Amino acid sequence: MKKVGLWLNSSKPEIQQLTVQLTRWLSDRQLEVLADGSETENQDISFIISLGGDGTLLKAAREAAAMRIPVLGVNMGRLGFLCEIEKDKVFVSLEKVLSGDYQIEERLMLNVVLKRPGKKDKSVTVLNDVVFSRESDEGIITIKVNLSGEPSLSYPADGLIVATPTGSTAYSLSAGGPIVSPDVEAIIITPIATHSLSARPMVVSDHETIEVEVDQDRTCNVNFDGRGRKILFPGESVIITKSPLKALLIRLGSRSFSTVIREKLRDR
Repeated sequence: MKKVGLWLNSSKPEIQQLTVQLTRWLSDRQLEVLADGSETENQDISFIISLGGDGTLLKAAREAAAMRIPVLGVNMGRLGFLCEIEKDKVFVSLEKVLSGDYQIEERLMLNVVLKRPGKKDKSVTVLNDVVFSRESDEGIITIKVNLSGEPSLSYPADGLIVATPTGSTAYSLSAGGPIVSPDVEAIIITPIATHSLSARPMVVSDHETIEVEVDQDRTCNVNFDGRGRKILFPGESVIITKSPLKALLIRLGSRSFSTVIREKLRDR
């Protein structure tokens, strides 16, 4: 291993302190440390250490996926579903990584294309979810979902979430969606505060092409992994498909998925 990247949530003072300690510890082991996530492009990096919460890890994993760089998540926040280790286990865990005692877990990501007639398509990649939500408090919106070209679902609701198995433990879970193991190749569709008794969450194949539109007289917000908010207008659509890229997460084999769920979802 020649180089290690650090991806930081620099808003927390304890992260700055840990960054200094990590840099010294890695340098003592003849490893070059790149402390700015933006420097990872075109660098021969062995792996990235993400210091923060799930949001920090999401960003690091998305950026690293195109370069096939694995990411080790260190939880500096409260829940940290995606992060592999807690901050007090950093150096013990890194010893295992440097000795090769780890696995790399591939995570499904989604390619999302915002199609606007007469305008250039906007394409983004998400690891967690795409969230459609009403733009104002003036009543519900109706979101239409087509699966692989077939009109399938119509949700009168406050919004809709299209999530990966990774994102099933995020906003989708809060909205009543199912928890899906990350090794399942599937896409979850979860309505937000639906106004129809027949509207229920769905789990569909990752081979589906999901097209989402808003009802003709309304607009809605669209968020991609909690970032880059756009407004979806009538006549426009969002096309969601399986991404050819996979997020690569370093796993140390210490906790199963069921153990993580039990620990993170217990009453606090």
